[in-house]
Amino acid sequence: MRQSRIAAGACSLLLAAACAFAGPATAQVAPRTAATGYVALGDSYSSGVGAGDYLTSGKECKRSSRAYPVLWAEAHAPASFSFAACNGAGVDEVLTEQLGHLSPRTGLVTLTVGGSDTGFVGVLATCALGGTGGCRSALSRARTTMDGSLAANLDRLYTAIRNRAPAARVVVLGYPHLYHLQGACRLGLGDSERADLNDAVDHLNAVIARRAAAHGFTFADVTAAFAGHEICSARPWLRSVDVLAITESYHPTAPGQSLGYLPVLSRVS
Repeated sequence: MRQSRIAAGACSLLLAAACAFAGPATAQVAPRTAATGYVALGDSYSSGVGAGDYLTSGKECKRSSRAYPVLWAEAHAPASFSFAACNGAGVDEVLTEQLGHLSPRTGLVTLTVGGSDTGFVGVLATCALGGTGGCRSALSRARTTMDGSLAANLDRLYTAIRNRAPAARVVVLGYPHLYHLQGACRLGLGDSERADLNDAVDHLNAVIARRAAAHGFTFADVTAAFAGHEICSARPWLRSVDVLAITESYHPTAPGQSLGYLPVLSRVS
């Protein structure tokens, strides 16, 4: 009896020691919640301004059921979908009004942002009314903003996105060229101003791409997808100036969203 008790005690001690040495390696790990939700952030190019068929729930932001985030969500059925993009949003608005939709469960984040921060609406107005000299001065100021405050603000935004959605794949989409050169337009800006505006879009995309790469995000360039479908082309996917719907001017149409933005996002997501 005594020997069996000693043996039993020794076995208990050995078992306890084994458990102590095994420690966390043999402990059960609680399963993590899969990061499969999709959150669409950004400005009017992501909310779908210009595409029509605006959702009543996003009327003030002009969120369209034809915008590329909605189309992607319909095609891929993510576990959850939050459509936070809003017309006119700049970096500060995305930071303060849209990031609440992010969480550790977010698996994909998409956004377009930067155009509003560089004052492109004012630049376009100056180019339309101020002649070549005024246009180039406005574009020069916009480039200075892109290289300075915009780059710094994008760093703040991208850091905040990663902190709130640590497991997410983040896809930052760029902007298309606005004009098809030597195209069908006979009125309005000359080709030199149109080329200068396209160059400014390239500069903006380059700044966004560099900051996105610095944070480990994917930059998706849409200029090739829109090539041949800019304003003044035979089949434009961008709205020209419309004085009766000025907000929709220079924005992608429904085909611009479905045939321009959506395929680019689908290739990288």
